[in-house]
Amino acid sequence: MPGVSTLKKARKSNDSVKAYWHHSFSVPGAQRDAYSVHGAWDVEGMIEVYSGFVEGLKDIEGFSHLILIYYLHLVRAADLMVKPFLGDELHGVFATRSPGRPNHLGLSVVRLTKVEGNKLYIRDVDIVSGTPLLDIKPYVAEFDVRREVRSGWFEQNLHKLSKARDDGRFV
Repeated sequence: MPGVSTLKKARKSNDSVKAYWHHSFSVPGAQRDAYSVHGAWDVEGMIEVYSGFVEGLKDIEGFSHLILIYYLHLVRAADLMVKPFLGDELHGVFATRSPGRPNHLGLSVVRLTKVEGNKLYIRDVDIVSGTPLLDIKPYVAEFDVRREVRSGWFEQNLHKLSKARDDGRFV
């Protein structure tokens, strides 16, 4: 699948893959306690963008946050009814944030902390190492923040967030 980067652990310098992802849980299941009241708050990562896409990073350092769109490559099943994180009941997949989606696309908002050439250093990472990155977009509050929102069934479960931890059901 074509993309601007692949989120992976570092490889040897002569490796043909030129884009990597680094963060504290590079192996599925490792350091699952990284999640806090704010999801993956302060978990660090680095994206090394393929050389053919580096020109597209011009001016990205002016943004505090980025929207990452990626392919959920570890998802094996895409059920239309799922028991999601923070929930004990079945819900339709489109009413959840479950990675088990029919199109296998994921979306995350991360903080951009530094840019060095083709390397983007980021925080608040909730993506598994090795995940193929498809696109990067700047987060612009005037476009992306919605003031009057409803959170559906999540509203009755948000109090669980401060103590909730990844239980491994999605990786």
